[in-house]
Amino acid sequence: MHVWSGASGKRYQHNVYGLLECPPLPQAVYLLVRRQANGSLKVLYIAPALSDAPSLNLARIRQRGATLGANEVHAHLLATSAEACRTIACDLRAGLFGSLGAQPSSPVNTG
Repeated sequence: MHVWSGASGKRYQHNVYGLLECPPLPQAVYLLVRRQANGSLKVLYIAPALSDAPSLNLARIRQRGATLGANEVHAHLLATSAEACRTIACDLRAGLFGSLGAQPSSPVNTG
């Protein structure tokens, strides 16, 4: 588990999976993360997974993660609707990236 904070100050609990070990996900908010050798985390991408088909969400997550060089998926599974997923994703983007873009304009390191 990992907790990420949004610009609102809200804290969101995320399950942590390896990119290849991530299970199919229902509607959720996910972060694609690169865990460095020293244990620090670099957030690469934040988005809602909105398909009703968990396997389609997983395929999109793995494709984007492989493209960006992510090795972890951090999934927030407690959102209750697609709209809640979108709102949480925006809050996390604003808090972690300082913008509403899905990817940071420059690498973000935390940890």
